[in-house]
Amino acid sequence: MAWADHLAGIFIALEGVDGSGKSTIAERLLRAVRESGHDAILTREPGGTAIGEQIRTVLLGDDAIVMVPQTEALLFAAARAQLVGEVIQPELARGTVVITDRFTDSSLAYQWGGRQLDQHAVIAVQELATAGLEPDLKILLDLPVEVGLRRRLAVGDEANRLDREALQFHTRVRDAYHSLVAADPARWRVIDAEGPENRVWADVWEAVSSYGLAREITGFSLSESTERGQP
Repeated sequence: MAWADHLAGIFIALEGVDGSGKSTIAERLLRAVRESGHDAILTREPGGTAIGEQIRTVLLGDDAIVMVPQTEALLFAAARAQLVGEVIQPELARGTVVITDRFTDSSLAYQWGGRQLDQHAVIAVQELATAGLEPDLKILLDLPVEVGLRRRLAVGDEANRLDREALQFHTRVRDAYHSLVAADPARWRVIDAEGPENRVWADVWEAVSSYGLAREITGFSLSESTERGQP
């Protein structure tokens, strides 16, 4: 049983390869949950705190091109530890719906899958950083890596250090995500992110609605959201 299971709030993580639309969907999800009458916050990784944002600059900047995989994994974990202790755990204890753009599965996908570090070592670092906290619901926005990378270029986003990794790296990341889903299917929902944004959003909202109803939390309703013209 995950730590979040003992807390009052709901913890939702959006995961996926670069260009899968996580940030856009996360913003829409935040607005929809708030419009449903729930307190909700959105955070991102790495970042979400003053310390975490400083670590983000180190991790994703061009100066980090010589960073070894072990350093990368430990810095991601350090930013996550600060985020959990400073923001996520206190908000969950208050009953807040916490939405995060990436969490521990990103480290497994990128540092175990992409960098090919030892899986058990990566897991051990995550457990230290989070004290075993796991999202209640994990949503994988899934699409071919070539599509995601093309999207990043098409919208003019500035490519960071990880974006510029070889195609094989990103393929290993996607494959790792699928391995993580297979290992814990009850906690995951996989959404086809290759289609139009509104269709992807509808599938995500339906997944969150179904989870909220299963937890006997009122207000998560896809039909109510669409009737009110929810974006």
